[in-house]
Amino acid sequence: MTRALLLENPHSNADAAFARAGIEVVRHRGALDEDDLIAALDGFDMLGIRSKTEVTSKVIEAHPNLLAIGTFSIGTNQINLDAATDRGVAVFNAPYSNTRSVVELAIGEIISLSRRLPVQDKALHQGIWDKSATGAHEVRGRTLGIIGFGNIGMQLSVVAEALGMRVVFYDTAEKLVIGNARRMNSMEELLEVADIVSIHVDGRASNKNFFGEREFAMMKPGAIFLNLSRGFLVDIDALAARLTDGTVAGAGIDVFPTEPRANGDPFESVLTGMPNVILTPHVGGSTEEAQRAIGLFVSEKMVGYFRKGATDMSINMPQIVDSPAKSSRYRIAWVHSNMPGALAMVNRVFAESGANIDAQQLATQGQIGYVVTDISSNIPEDAIAELARAEATIRLRVLSRD
Repeated sequence: MTRALLLENPHSNADAAFARAGIEVVRHRGALDEDDLIAALDGFDMLGIRSKTEVTSKVIEAHPNLLAIGTFSIGTNQINLDAATDRGVAVFNAPYSNTRSVVELAIGEIISLSRRLPVQDKALHQGIWDKSATGAHEVRGRTLGIIGFGNIGMQLSVVAEALGMRVVFYDTAEKLVIGNARRMNSMEELLEVADIVSIHVDGRASNKNFFGEREFAMMKPGAIFLNLSRGFLVDIDALAARLTDGTVAGAGIDVFPTEPRANGDPFESVLTGMPNVILTPHVGGSTEEAQRAIGLFVSEKMVGYFRKGATDMSINMPQIVDSPAKSSRYRIAWVHSNMPGALAMVNRVFAESGANIDAQQLATQGQIGYVVTDISSNIPEDAIAELARAEATIRLRVLSRD
């Protein structure tokens, strides 16, 4: 039986999606380190994680039969994608399912910090009545600077404009301007005008310490800072210094350079106890609605690859969708090194074996090629054996179309 190991407690609807495909699910509550993960994966064909578990090249190399990895989150920087690709392991994530949840948290923190609600809340809990408008602002008319204008940044822009905010953004890639948002030519230009700065960039390794002392020094005095993206992007010590001297008026931080592996583990940060700072435990996408959507989306993509060889929305594999060929009995899914003549070689092998091909798809991505061939005749055993021996072969699967 095909088995899937799910870590870090993704939504339970993932189990039902796997069960419908005849896949047994085993869960482990928290994250696992490298050695424990290698041991735990024995006997499993698929792996599901969230953001805490790191899937290294060592993990992937230790399990050559691993078929697919699903991360029930947006980011994939915790997975060694090169190693997965080299082994023909398809990786899936959920790039859109929790976008709204992150945006709503950002908007809530922008309003709360602009009105200094964390300070006022703490004072009242301590029995201190301090009614004052000093330092409290409406968000209407204020300028929101969004660094990284991807799916989350774009939607944040739309919602912020609906609240009457001015939006400026900066992205290294060419992006479509949404609504009345204004593109800035540099991050420095954005920081000069933004009353609130919100970071939404990806987790590639080169972005480590993306925002530090230099960038905080360029912010407007009294601006608010948000990071709901990746913990290692921001120099937390530099932020703490700016919050202490008051040049940054408030901060909302959902992600941290080092995070506990499981609920209940101790958490430490230089930001704890600071006034007008909202700290949340990496819950930007953790609403019930988002987790339901993520659980279903990622599990169904993994099932689609398992049953049909479909790789649409895979992070690292050439994109192949399910074929409409209804008369075919078998699908031969061949992941191979991208090289001239690969398709011709496949068709020669099938032709010599007398296989009747109903449909065929080829896609390439970098050094990887993927050919899916639907066959209505009996399985061409000789052809399968020859393909398995081919120098270019990375992974070969025969899937029933019944």
